[in-house]
Amino acid sequence: MNSISEATIAALYLLISGDAELWGIILVSFRVSLSALLIAFPFAMMLGFVLSFWRFPGHWFIVTLNNTLLAVPTVVIGLTLVLLFSRSGPFGDLRLLFTQPAMIIGQILICFPLLVAMLHMAYQGVSRHAWETARTLGCSRLKTLWLITLEVRFAVLAAAVTAFGRIVAEVGCAMMVGGNIAGYTRTITTSIALETTKGEYVQGIALGIVLLVLALGLNLLVGISRGRSVQGAAQ
Repeated sequence: MNSISEATIAALYLLISGDAELWGIILVSFRVSLSALLIAFPFAMMLGFVLSFWRFPGHWFIVTLNNTLLAVPTVVIGLTLVLLFSRSGPFGDLRLLFTQPAMIIGQILICFPLLVAMLHMAYQGVSRHAWETARTLGCSRLKTLWLITLEVRFAVLAAAVTAFGRIVAEVGCAMMVGGNIAGYTRTITTSIALETTKGEYVQGIALGIVLLVLALGLNLLVGISRGRSVQGAAQ
């Protein structure tokens, strides 16, 4: 018990003292995950909107495929990218394997189906008459999309927060396509896995604390946004 207490105190000291290696790992994680989210979100928003407001041939297939992709393990996504980006793969000449861009691509593939599913549900709560009314009043398609998004802004925020939490805490794909290279592709989760296998728990505990605080903050943000959404609907 004393060793656990000492390790936890040492971990807190690492965080407070601004340890360069520790905070470098945290910055890499946030940079990669935020980049993936910012790239995936606009496309997921458009697809979720289209699926909610229009019916077209293949609509059910796209919804079913997207829901199926939600259940694909992250290691399978990682394996697929390794096969594609390895030297013998079709995109081997791009030399993306074990780079941050490869990790960003992996995280885009992980969060995109989740974003589409949550945004699809969010937009389904808006009557189609809202689209027709806005268009009748002369609003452009882009402005109409913006106005409808404002109506479900708290649900949209919840989708973004949930997706970010999903990818920043992911380990399988990040380990496989990033290679866990110190100072470049080592993330919070891959570092925790490495330090645990080495039996050096201080840095792992410190990074675990960061993930716990992040999870708490994200869940509080989602809870607040949902509460406001419910209050807004009631009014």
